[in-house]
Amino acid sequence: MSTQQGAPLITARDLTKSYGRTGALRGASVELGAGEILAVTGASGSGKSTLLHCMAGIVAPDEGAVAYGRRRVDQLSESDRTLLRRTDFGVVFQFGQLIPELTALDNVALPLLLAGTARGEARERADAWLERFGVRGQAELRSGEMSGGQAQRVALARALVTEPKAVFADEPTGALDSLAGEQVMTALVHTAREAGTAVLLVTHDAQTAAYADREVELRDGIVVESPQVAARAAVEASHEG
Repeated sequence: MSTQQGAPLITARDLTKSYGRTGALRGASVELGAGEILAVTGASGSGKSTLLHCMAGIVAPDEGAVAYGRRRVDQLSESDRTLLRRTDFGVVFQFGQLIPELTALDNVALPLLLAGTARGEARERADAWLERFGVRGQAELRSGEMSGGQAQRVALARALVTEPKAVFADEPTGALDSLAGEQVMTALVHTAREAGTAVLLVTHDAQTAAYADREVELRDGIVVESPQVAARAAVEASHEG
């Protein structure tokens, strides 16, 4: 499997994961290149979120390997995987999962505070990231006082405030209307490009997947070549011929 933006940053090989008798992954393999935006598509229940959770170290696969550089993410303890997500990985979920008791500014500053950054510096850096995502005006609002698009951009700022090597975005536009979804994806792609951050994007939406450099499809727990990618390759081959 080749990547377009650089050498593999994270590699998943032959991942299997079951929940009870339900097999979510059945030998899935995929690479995320340094600085690459990769879309993982597929029908509901195909295992997309489970693949993301395994690669981000949220859960450990039953079998297979997840390598981040020379580190085996799947072999780390739960506390070490948590630490990895505080430093090197950022995660964004469909509904943002902001802490409702905290303001937007404090939500974004939280990862820095947990990493030991002084409160004043953490809030200053958080404020700068809110500005980059166009939601500085919502800094003192709580999640219930913001629109869905605003809250999701705050969640993106929180995921990127530590300047991670990779961001894992699980259906980041799934709860938004088309305009808000477009704004969120434009902000994510622009900021990731600017920072050189790799993005693994899980989505069922073709318009969202179109923002990626590369697309793969998960079907019944196995990564297959995306039909869209295959069609583009066929067109390119016909033009070359």
